Amino acid sequence: MRRSEIVFLVVAMILAAVIGGLIGEIVSSFLPEGAVKTLFEKSIQIGFKTIEVQFYAISLAFGIMFRINFVSILLIILVIIYFRWWYF
Repeated sequence: MRRSEIVFLVVAMILAAVIGGLIGEIVSSFLPEGAVKTLFEKSIQIGFKTIEVQFYAISLAFGIMFRINFVSILLIILVIIYFRWWYF
């Protein structure tokens, strides 16, 4: 596997997670209360919260947090299936 293919896969998976999260939030806002709405709006947070370092005139903040929901996982799986089908 070439470096460009790996970069493409990583970028595609990140975009799938972001777009899937957005789609999941939008769909869940239109659904009535119930199990399906819960499935679309629940998300898992992975990462760590912001760490802030303050100097005299400079303030730095570090942190990364991923929110993954059902649609994000579905789109990531579709990207992996597409990548395996297209490149192998």
